[in-house]
Amino acid sequence: MSEIPVQDTRNIVLLGHTGTGKTTLVDAILHKTGLIDRLGSTTNGTSFADWTDEEKERKLSIWAKPFQAIYKTAAGKPIKLVVIDTPGYMDFVGQSVAAASVADAALIVVDALAGIQVGTNRAWKLCQERNLPCGIVITGLDKENADFNTTLAALQETWGRTVVPVELPTHDQKHIVDLLSPEAVPAELAEEAEAAIGVLEEDAAEEDDQLLEKYLGGEHLSPAEMTKGLRAAILHRHVFPVFETEALAGEEGVSDLLEEVARIFPAPSDRELVDAGGNPVDTSPSAPFSGLVWRAVNDPYVGQLSFVRVYGGTLKSDAEVLNVTKNQKERVGALHISNGKKDETVSTAHAGDIIALAKLKATAVNDSLCDPGSSVAFPAIVFPNPTTMVAVAPKTAGDDDKIGVGLQRVSEEDPTIRIERNTETHELILEGMGDIHIDIAIARLKKRSNVEVDISVPKIAYKETINGQAEGHYKHKKQSGGRGQYGEVYLRIEPMMEGDEEWFCNKIVGGAIPKNFIPAIEKGVLEGMHRGVVAGFPMQRCKVSVYDGSFHDVDSSEVAFKIAGARAFGEAAGKAKPALLEPICSLKVMIPDQYMGDITGDLNHRRGRILGIGAEDGMQVIQAEVPQAEIFRYSSELRSLTQGQGSFEAAVIRYDVVPANITQKVIAEHGRKHAEED
Repeated sequence: MSEIPVQDTRNIVLLGHTGTGKTTLVDAILHKTGLIDRLGSTTNGTSFADWTDEEKERKLSIWAKPFQAIYKTAAGKPIKLVVIDTPGYMDFVGQSVAAASVADAALIVVDALAGIQVGTNRAWKLCQERNLPCGIVITGLDKENADFNTTLAALQETWGRTVVPVELPTHDQKHIVDLLSPEAVPAELAEEAEAAIGVLEEDAAEEDDQLLEKYLGGEHLSPAEMTKGLRAAILHRHVFPVFETEALAGEEGVSDLLEEVARIFPAPSDRELVDAGGNPVDTSPSAPFSGLVWRAVNDPYVGQLSFVRVYGGTLKSDAEVLNVTKNQKERVGALHISNGKKDETVSTAHAGDIIALAKLKATAVNDSLCDPGSSVAFPAIVFPNPTTMVAVAPKTAGDDDKIGVGLQRVSEEDPTIRIERNTETHELILEGMGDIHIDIAIARLKKRSNVEVDISVPKIAYKETINGQAEGHYKHKKQSGGRGQYGEVYLRIEPMMEGDEEWFCNKIVGGAIPKNFIPAIEKGVLEGMHRGVVAGFPMQRCKVSVYDGSFHDVDSSEVAFKIAGARAFGEAAGKAKPALLEPICSLKVMIPDQYMGDITGDLNHRRGRILGIGAEDGMQVIQAEVPQAEIFRYSSELRSLTQGQGSFEAAVIRYDVVPANITQKVIAEHGRKHAEED
């Protein structure tokens, strides 16, 4: 397989909304190329592409999985196909992001009946952000009321005239006509084909001066010239070809699709690949090896597998490579081509290949590898921020360490899973892209680490502040035989203003309190701020000035002044109009137009403040600010309100005052928990 030239390699990622037929198409491609001997089905759990237990159980794709096979074109030329199947479900968008980042081109799969959906727009944007050449595959034309021309018109209305068909289905939907071989056009499609070929010819001519001169001179381009021009147009994202295929109805569409991919889609050597420093990457086999780890898997039999996209040169088995990111050398053993449950070893890998390497000691996702004699690093894949979080606690006492280690292994495989110990609420927080994503992470933790956990809604990391000025005084005086304790503190607190450089000010004059006791007072104030005065949460935005006090030559100590500082602060804070603060999130919600009223009403119910409404990629976009307490379950609730078509992004941006009615609830809850602890 590795003997096929780089220019005859096609590295393609399949993207699109969930349920559009991506995995079914991958199964059909693998069957057509002879990698499997029978077509599988996601419905009955026999899909070769969705082969993991989790995918079979849930009947949906969860992981991005590369497959590598040889396709012989109609002319008998072998083409190496590297096809990456990706999930369409929003919870697993990180897998699509990673796969799109290491592919040379994309096929966006669109269901003819459903049309453009949230996942379709997401796929288009992924390609746009990465300047990735892409085509569109229309599926589902065998469904009642599905129509190719209607779907094509919707695509062109959304993305422009550069969305151009290179194939047309016959009116009975039983055959596909290749417009790059126009001699096969039946009479029923003559008019449609002539118009489409005219557009393709013009697009092809615009990529080459000689072709343009010929076209403007009134001559038609030959099929070879059309192919040359369109290949350049697709590479530069000037044209987005449209295909159609019915993977289950027959293999004619799959064959035609693969013929066009081989003919007009780019090879790794066609793309202008650069490293993180903007330097060109030499894709030729004789160049130094360079590659990027884009996915990791903890295999129960062979340990960790690192999936590497080879960008330049040749990677050989039993070689030494440099992990540029960690500045550490690694020993590479066998090179694995992982085709589902089938594993094949090869001796070399070239540009465009995706190879699995076992048991690398220090290598993780986003690490760049290269020959030890060079230092080539690639830009890190930027994964989306999590949208859902839960608090995780062990069901069995003493399992805290097992949970931490187990979840860390889960997050190593999936960078959109994040683990954090909240120092304020003392909870272990598990973050993911949605409820199903979290459920799968918990299930894998249980299976691999044999640990049971309870999950709950995380506690809110409330804070407290003051809205006024006040003074506090406390004299700590204690005599119990022997040396006593004495320290007296007068202080003033006020809201800290923008531009204030110091939060703690020593304004003692005349030696009322010796300087060596001032740090102890500051420590006491800090303790008082940490305890708060409203509901026991840490205080912020407070400026404290110590202006008077008294001491005793014998009985004064750091402990005494620390106690006095804390008590004086507590008295002042209670009089300075204290308030409870909550984290506020910036929220960006993307929804179809028909759900606008429902979503804005729901946001208002969540105490949200809508800042603006706009449009983006055919979707309505709502910008809002919402308290974090109101959106912990927003991922599943938004999908329920929009029938799975809504998505959102959120990030904590500041703290704001909690309304009085909610403050009372928080205070009551805080008191109840303290009573239970006592």
